[in-house]
Amino acid sequence: MGTRSVWNGSISFGLVNIPIKLFTVLDSNNEYSFNQLDEKGHKIQYKKWCPIEEREIPYEEIRKGYKIAKDEYVIIEKEDFDKIKAITTKTIDIKEFIDLKDFDTILIEKSYYVSPSTDGSAKKRRGKQKENLVSASNKAFRLFVDSLKETNKIAIGKVVLKDREHLVAIRPYQRGLIMHQLMFQEEITPINEIEGMPGSESSGSLVPIDEKELELGKMLIGNLTSSQFDVTQYSDEYAKELEKLVTAKSKGTTYKTEERNDSVDTSDNLIEALKASVQRSKTSKN
Repeated sequence: MGTRSVWNGSISFGLVNIPIKLFTVLDSNNEYSFNQLDEKGHKIQYKKWCPIEEREIPYEEIRKGYKIAKDEYVIIEKEDFDKIKAITTKTIDIKEFIDLKDFDTILIEKSYYVSPSTDGSAKKRRGKQKENLVSASNKAFRLFVDSLKETNKIAIGKVVLKDREHLVAIRPYQRGLIMHQLMFQEEITPINEIEGMPGSESSGSLVPIDEKELELGKMLIGNLTSSQFDVTQYSDEYAKELEKLVTAKSKGTTYKTEERNDSVDTSDNLIEALKASVQRSKTSKN
């Protein structure tokens, strides 16, 4: 069964309008989810409980509140949210284009595949008329992809998804496009607020680096550098072991795991740790 689209709309820039569909990148079929049980294996229920009145609160009585002081909240009703609700459109409005090298991946929150689509009017048409419309849509999509590739640009725009306005970036990916839903700058913790980060108040003075240490560090990176990144050589080992564990438990058998050999701790001597790492990286490549 093919993946179903999660959003239909269009990319709009200038006077150009390109019908598209969005598909989630994440494959949730490989995820494990667990229920919470009591010691007898009964599934636990969750109740909304008021500790002041000592009673369960039914769904229709529950309100959303924003804390402004200790034990003091401002109640926000559904009607209040509707007043600031973003106007839902079916358009990704492109605001600007930026160089690929200027795009900071820390902004990425989630990603979607983007594919060409026919708009609603195409479905109502028949024969040659529908065929021409589909062809024009695919051509506009292909032109957009190739234009981004040729110029090494990323499109930055805005779109409303699930009643919220989102900043997005669209870039070429393999044979099509990928759209990254981005975080706004104010949602990201500034790096200088991270405890111990170089340049932060808690980091203290910068630690000097010896030339020999730097040379060994560069050598180690060189030995571990691949000519081309191949993500298919990596997989979720934890998920594989979890699957074996669940299968064994369901069959009433014992799950066995291989013992791991702990590496020698050289963290107290940076030079020795670097030398050992460089030697190991040479051996692994041979």
